[in-house]
Amino acid sequence: MHKIKVETAEAREIIDVTAAVGKALREAGVMKGVCHLFVPHTTAAITINENTDPNVRRDMLQALDRIVPASGPYLHAEGNAAAHILASMIGSSAMSFVENGKLVLGAWQAIYLCEFDGPRTRTVLIKVLPG
Repeated sequence: MHKIKVETAEAREIIDVTAAVGKALREAGVMKGVCHLFVPHTTAAITINENTDPNVRRDMLQALDRIVPASGPYLHAEGNAAAHILASMIGSSAMSFVENGKLVLGAWQAIYLCEFDGPRTRTVLIKVLPG
């Protein structure tokens, strides 16, 4: 298993981690298989989405903010209930196939860590299964 650390700077942000995941994949030396990604945090998530237009990430954050505002009539005492809800909505894992030692992503896709309770240091766990 490989780990990458991601330093987040905002309360809510979406960070491209594709290059770091690709580096871990090269270190694993697997030419064909599956790359499983997991975020061991309850207020962060991981997803695959468009990487060409940075407005897509802004639009995603704005839409998520409308759906689950940072403040509301939440009961969770720590004040980060919205972050927990968003992390569950987006999810804690993602997968990509591996061919010829590279991630199989669409032409416009990238892997993103979604921060919902930052700034913090986050970890992405990477397990590459040959196949």
